[in-house]
Amino acid sequence: MDPKLPSSTAHGGSVAVIGAGPAGLITAHTLVQDGFEVQILTRDKTVGGVWREGRVYPDLQINSVNGELSFSSLEMPQPDTVWGRLTGSDLNAYMEAFAAAYLHEKIRLETEVVRIQRGASGSGWLVDVEDKRTGESDSLSFARIVLCTGGCNTPTVPDSLSPAAAESVGFKGPVFHSKYFRSRLDDVLDAVKPIGPEGREAADSVIVVGGGKSAQDVAAYLANEGRKVTVVYDTMDCFLASPRPLPDFIRKSRVLSIMTPHINLRTYLERFLHTTWIGAKIVHAFWDFLAGSAFSAIGAAEDSPLRRIHSPFWSIRISDEGVPRPNRFHMLASSGKIDLVAPARVASYGHDGQSVVLHDGRVLRANAVILATGYSSSWDSIFDTQTTVKLGLKRHAPTLNAEKYHWDYRSLSNPPPAHRDGAQWASSIYRGLVPAKNIAKRDFAINGAVISTNHGMLCEVSAHWISSYFLGDQLRIPATPEDAFEAAERQAAWIRQRYPNMLLWTNESYSSSIEFCTWPQAVDELLEEMDLPSMRSGGNWLTWPFKVVDLKEIATLKEERDAKRGQAQRM
Repeated sequence: MDPKLPSSTAHGGSVAVIGAGPAGLITAHTLVQDGFEVQILTRDKTVGGVWREGRVYPDLQINSVNGELSFSSLEMPQPDTVWGRLTGSDLNAYMEAFAAAYLHEKIRLETEVVRIQRGASGSGWLVDVEDKRTGESDSLSFARIVLCTGGCNTPTVPDSLSPAAAESVGFKGPVFHSKYFRSRLDDVLDAVKPIGPEGREAADSVIVVGGGKSAQDVAAYLANEGRKVTVVYDTMDCFLASPRPLPDFIRKSRVLSIMTPHINLRTYLERFLHTTWIGAKIVHAFWDFLAGSAFSAIGAAEDSPLRRIHSPFWSIRISDEGVPRPNRFHMLASSGKIDLVAPARVASYGHDGQSVVLHDGRVLRANAVILATGYSSSWDSIFDTQTTVKLGLKRHAPTLNAEKYHWDYRSLSNPPPAHRDGAQWASSIYRGLVPAKNIAKRDFAINGAVISTNHGMLCEVSAHWISSYFLGDQLRIPATPEDAFEAAERQAAWIRQRYPNMLLWTNESYSSSIEFCTWPQAVDELLEEMDLPSMRSGGNWLTWPFKVVDLKEIATLKEERDAKRGQAQRM
């Protein structure tokens, strides 16, 4: 990786990939294989995105339900721990190795993308950048753009809990977002002394705000360092856990996907499960069993705040904890080594400089506050309003035409109440990959913005779809922006019905579509749009749901696409 790449390019096949996380790396690799002149632009000092060096910290572990985050061209080393879990350091090493193997001199590091806009002639793209080391600015020219910026880079912090708010009342300890935990770790350890012989009641305390995976990981790390930690949240992410590891025929197969309704029920088994009374009973009993088994595995008491979780069926926030470990969040909390305050919200900082005030007036001692309060869109800062509108990147209120969409699935009966703002959620990004307004131009795409539990496979297949789209291959996609917009509106209507109370947890750059446990169906549809075989795991009418989905199934996609293209050219 050479940061001293040419500052501009006018090559007709040039592509700027914005972001060097997993989606950016696999997209760039796929485009390079197909002959494009590719340059990755990233503000970071190293590759890996959320798994980059400087952001991961010791013992940070992945929580993917469907296994390791890897790609077909480079095998992921197996974890060597007794618990069989990859760490953040493992993923960082893998991303670095992938970049070194396939993207030499294709990555421009420490390059802040300031603005992306159309070229003066209405074709191509101008990308204004700033070198973060020298402060020098430049304007680069590309024929095509792929956004791979993800949605976990721009912290969201309520004004009342911001570092400025803490400073205004004289709060004495460090206050920062969980994104900066690695870089601010020493500050926390210095400010919060270990629990001494006086016991937990007299100890300094770290308050962690939020109930998501980041909050849990941060809390567990600090508790293992001997600090008193209190986690304040309203509702926590749900989780999977069991006394023994879930077998691959459940964890890495289509079982979870068919137990989750998809917008299109393509098989008899899916239609039975989601449109019949007995099928819906089976579906909800399955998810209730998984939730109950998780509580039993961690020994959560009936009145434990650990049971205050999002419903696993209706949620897009599920962690796979595997076999509970004594040094992980749920076991630490269950054994009383992490304090939980729920349901509750932190409203402000105390005027004494060493406390926080909850929404109900309770006061908690605090020597440091870590805000695991989510992220905003990474797109907002790199597009002006005119470009955003022309592309159609922003969410919008549903069109009147979209109101005709409704799915009478029995498994979707009795949904949780929808937040009033969620009713306005609609995205006009086709398949989560291409803005509908721009679909005919074939010069702009997005990867990594679809929420799923198998990010690696979905991003890799999406990268092939994007490359075929840029090459002008024959794809089974809408012919006009109007048709693409209609398809996107239908998908948005489905997401509002499927996840009625989840949409406010997401931002535009990480929810262009939601294919949480239904990533196998999403992969199948992308393959079929490329006119390639789908449902590649095999099996008969009885065994197909339990066949392990393997990355080897998509290892030959480039060759298959090349063959299709050759056939089309000969016709």
